[in-house]
Amino acid sequence: MSSFLQSLLDPKKSWLASLHMKALTTRLRKYGLRYDDLYDPYYDLDIKEALNRLPREIVDARNQRLKRAMDLSMKHEYLPEDLQVFLFFFFFS
Repeated sequence: MSSFLQSLLDPKKSWLASLHMKALTTRLRKYGLRYDDLYDPYYDLDIKEALNRLPREIVDARNQRLKRAMDLSMKHEYLPEDLQVFLFFFFFS
């Protein structure tokens, strides 16, 4: 990918990418997910290697968040507001 396009899509460098990341994070929080949970280890080998290097507890917590999100999505429900706020402050503090 060209460096211009890469800098355009990087949330740390582009205010538009940052705005998109913030909006997406707000929607993901309704399911109890984090922005980093969207990375697919089968698509990118670097992500797969990073997940292999993480402690087992962190990978298990990620898998549980993904399972809970799929369950909530199938039920057409959202995570309760109090848990959304708790999880947000737990992960980002």
